[in-house]
Amino acid sequence: MRLYDKLCELAIGNYGLVTTAEAEALGIRRKDLAEWVKLGRLTRLGRGVYRIEHYLPTEYNRYAEAVAIVGKDAALWGESVLAMHNLAMVNPLRVRVAAERRVRRALPKWIELVKMPSGGEVDVFEGIRCQNLAKVILECREKLMTERLRAAIGDATRKGLLRSSEVEMLNKEF
Repeated sequence: MRLYDKLCELAIGNYGLVTTAEAEALGIRRKDLAEWVKLGRLTRLGRGVYRIEHYLPTEYNRYAEAVAIVGKDAALWGESVLAMHNLAMVNPLRVRVAAERRVRRALPKWIELVKMPSGGEVDVFEGIRCQNLAKVILECREKLMTERLRAAIGDATRKGLLRSSEVEMLNKEF
């Protein structure tokens, strides 16, 4: 199997994304990645993050890319989690990503970096690390209309995004 095919196989399961570290684990050199960028097979999204060009994007790609660009241990945060789940009619201009550690790399303007609070509950949805949805809904009480949040609770329950204990807790709060 050619190296590029191995890279594609890995990337297909991750929204078309691959990191330099993942490529090196497959035996692919950084020089090869740079060559594939020149040939138009890969697009460099950020430091150490690439997307294969022939991947057909899904509705979650923007969020997966934001988390990958920020780096290891990053997670989608706040209203961006609601937007990813298509809840509460939110559409933030920037994708908010939280990181536990300091991020020194330059980020695209469409990503808003925040510090992850200690004890921040992180879940994984469709392979994307994100803040716990019940916590997001609670935190957005001051920012969003109560009717929208109640509707979000109902929609999230129907989609199976909330545990029964979370639904009970949220219904008491609202």
